[in-house]
Amino acid sequence: MNKEVFSYSFVLIALLVGAFYYSNTIQEPIISSLNYLKKSYHNTSSYIENSIDKHFFQAQEIANLKEKLQTYENNHLIMQELASEINDMYSEQNSSFTLTPKVELVRTISYETFGNFNRLWMDIPEYNSSKIYGLTYKEFVAGIIINKNNKPLALLNQDRKSAYSVYVGKQSAPGIVHGNNNKNLVVNFIPAWFDIKKGDEVLTSGLDNIFIKGLKVGRVLSVNAAQGYQNAIIEPYYKSIEPNYFHMIRSVK
Repeated sequence: MNKEVFSYSFVLIALLVGAFYYSNTIQEPIISSLNYLKKSYHNTSSYIENSIDKHFFQAQEIANLKEKLQTYENNHLIMQELASEINDMYSEQNSSFTLTPKVELVRTISYETFGNFNRLWMDIPEYNSSKIYGLTYKEFVAGIIINKNNKPLALLNQDRKSAYSVYVGKQSAPGIVHGNNNKNLVVNFIPAWFDIKKGDEVLTSGLDNIFIKGLKVGRVLSVNAAQGYQNAIIEPYYKSIEPNYFHMIRSVK
């Protein structure tokens, strides 16, 4: 009798786990509830942490340090863009430009679905669902942010739908990079006349209005020809180990 009860219980649990894992209908309300609780927890934790900091330490000094930390990544990306633009100016004497990128720290809430580590719900105030935003970690490209159900969803580099324009190698060969749900990335549509080698660096081109020019994506592992173009396999610089905080490029220029 105990064996029969155990067998029925095992089958029931297996069916529930399978339905929970593969059914978006079941996952959606659960994940939404968990996201709400997690967001509330983060906000409460941040409030308590800030209150303790202000009570036990020098409030003004802590506020200054936190402000510097918030602006560090923004300044770093601005310097990266400025260096790229200055190099372009040397090659074209009459060029002119304006430089006002807006970068801000954003927080992750949870994975979109259980088992998919390449998609994350984000906590972004004043989110414009009509735009695609660039996502960075330090000076490395981490992915993009798109709209899904009027909520910001981060697609990390390895996701198949995470795509943006890049330059490959010293000749700045144009291409489109995207994920393949694997540890490496793929750059497609590189013109055949460019000489691409293993070890060439891949940088953002800035032509898609998602990223500023010159952010680091990865290095070429291999190249192959395909229908008049070249495709390159890329080892990305960003490794999504602890995807808790990123910087989002709200506007490029």
